[in-house]
Amino acid sequence: MNASTLSEIPLPSGIRSRYVEDINGLRMHVLEAGYEGKGRPCILLVHGFPELAYSWRKVMPQLAAAGYHVLAPDQRGYGRTTGWNADYEGDLAPYRQLNLVRDALGLVSAVGYRSVEAVVGHDFGSPVAAWCALLRPDVFRSVVLMSAPFAGPPELPFDTVERPAPKVDDPVHRELAALPRPRKHYQWYYSTRAANADMHRAPQGVHDFLRAYYHHKSADWKANAPTPLQAWTASELAKLPTYYVMDLDKGMAETVAAEMPSRAEIAANRWLPDEELAFYSGEYARTGFQGGLQWYRCGTSGAFTAELETFSGRTIDVPSCFIAGQQDWGTYQRPGALEAMQKKACTNMLGVHLLDGAGHWVQQEQPEAVSRLLLEFLRKAD
Repeated sequence: MNASTLSEIPLPSGIRSRYVEDINGLRMHVLEAGYEGKGRPCILLVHGFPELAYSWRKVMPQLAAAGYHVLAPDQRGYGRTTGWNADYEGDLAPYRQLNLVRDALGLVSAVGYRSVEAVVGHDFGSPVAAWCALLRPDVFRSVVLMSAPFAGPPELPFDTVERPAPKVDDPVHRELAALPRPRKHYQWYYSTRAANADMHRAPQGVHDFLRAYYHHKSADWKANAPTPLQAWTASELAKLPTYYVMDLDKGMAETVAAEMPSRAEIAANRWLPDEELAFYSGEYARTGFQGGLQWYRCGTSGAFTAELETFSGRTIDVPSCFIAGQQDWGTYQRPGALEAMQKKACTNMLGVHLLDGAGHWVQQEQPEAVSRLLLEFLRKAD
């Protein structure tokens, strides 16, 4: 990657872009705010899919103004961070949860911190933040999970000596495909070889693909009126919008194209104007999506479940909270996860906040409210 060929990042005042070398094999691209003085407490922000460190641009200045040193990296597989391999036939192990925690630890340590006040994760960054807090509570002193509840580590099979548990594939995928309107789950679609090309070479182009994708999962799409699902069954999952449970015969580019906002809607968009979306689309046109899709493959393959089961029964005991959009189906896409997070996985949860007027991209759709909630949480957690 030649830095001279990269576009300028349209950042708010007070945020800078820098590179940190030798972070667990990565040259990590990091956005940074509140870097002017030494001794500030640190906050680490970790993004999800298909996002970038840039997704935190609206909350970073407020956190810095409150006295924090704020770090937001492009995570492994994304953006201007390099040192990762996104070959579909390549090794998935670097993308497993424990190595993503190692990436976060490496960055915090390299910048000169023994601990951070909070790790904040959105979307797929939420489980990364959760595992950081669960595995290293001495380093990550509090945690904020956004848009994706954390139900805890996978449970070890129990009391199976006399009653062996049958090993069966999850039937829900066959059942989804057999519905009168055949469907498929997006995470398993994202794990297929075809997914990257479908989005990277979308007929409408990467820019319009992302515009439709972000719109479809936002509060701007008026049909987003989520309710809890009762079970992990095909009939319940089929209640999810098509960006989560897709039509069986469609890729994601075609799925979201049907929900492309009008020119007037795009012109009226204040949370993601076209010039800001252009940064995302330029980055993904350059890198493709496979780096982020490798994260999904780690989960759907089950290849790394056993090492996560090592921590079965462990809880997050540092102060925690959950923030999501009220119009975000992500809160409910895993039935029971929201309740498990509050009742079992997190023992010191200080709040659950669902913000009206936000869908999945809560820190971009409602940045002032998110910033206020983050600062209130940090005061309570101190």
